[in-house]
Amino acid sequence: MKLADINIRDPFILPFEGKYYMYGTRVGNPAAEGGAWGDQKGFDVYISADLDEWSAPVCVFSAGEGFWGTRDFWAPEVHLWKGKFYMFASFMAEGACRGTHILVAERPEGPFVPTRPEPITPADWECLDGTFYVDAAGVPHIVFCHEWLQIKDGTVCAMPLSEDLCAAVGEPRMLWKGSDYRGAKNAGVAGATFVTDGPFLFKTQAGELLSIWSSFGAEGYEELIARSDNGELDGNWSVDEKPLAGGNGGHGMIFRTFAGELKFVMHRPNTSTKERPCILPLREIPGGLAL
Repeated sequence: MKLADINIRDPFILPFEGKYYMYGTRVGNPAAEGGAWGDQKGFDVYISADLDEWSAPVCVFSAGEGFWGTRDFWAPEVHLWKGKFYMFASFMAEGACRGTHILVAERPEGPFVPTRPEPITPADWECLDGTFYVDAAGVPHIVFCHEWLQIKDGTVCAMPLSEDLCAAVGEPRMLWKGSDYRGAKNAGVAGATFVTDGPFLFKTQAGELLSIWSSFGAEGYEELIARSDNGELDGNWSVDEKPLAGGNGGHGMIFRTFAGELKFVMHRPNTSTKERPCILPLREIPGGLAL
């Protein structure tokens, strides 16, 4: 398959041993129960050696009997930690809050299995889009969104995890909120509703800690930049006024090619059933990032 033939949201690319592994949210039938993603019950990986030619999708996780999530299988990320591959992905079920679950596999091709019976995010919070970050002290964290559907002004929070990523070992700390973006647009429902989606953390060569994330602004769905004032999670966070990318695309991440080139990938457009992964060159500039 060519990159342009792949129909997923929330693309995430893991470079490992000479191959690129791309995960994402399956795009389904928008008329199905639950909307464009509600009828999808698993995740796939696409594999490439050159970021242009990709394999057909290979299923890496399929919900088995007893798994709590029944719909909204969203935004899988895969991170290598302590010799294993950990998937952070979001799920929902009737009578339960949406939450991020952590799954584990021996290989990037899976199969992935849950590390615990329930999500890692707080049970009474509507949460999604968990990502992984290890701080300067070596403590692993989940960074995730407390969803605007529950609290109106969505937030991005960090929470420390145990070494095996099976338990939270501290309380969530808010890093920033959706309305911290001065260009934020209301999500289109009653009240002050500001979206926070898809955080991904990146440490610059100058030692600055940035997070890309998505919300709605003047150009529709946008990719934004937040930054810590001390280069770590426990700093005070602010949001840049200028988006990294607009044009109705977002929920991206950053990776390096095997040649050392910095790349940014997101889905575009943010239009149900039309989403495609879009890989763009990225560079560090004084004070931030630029396409």
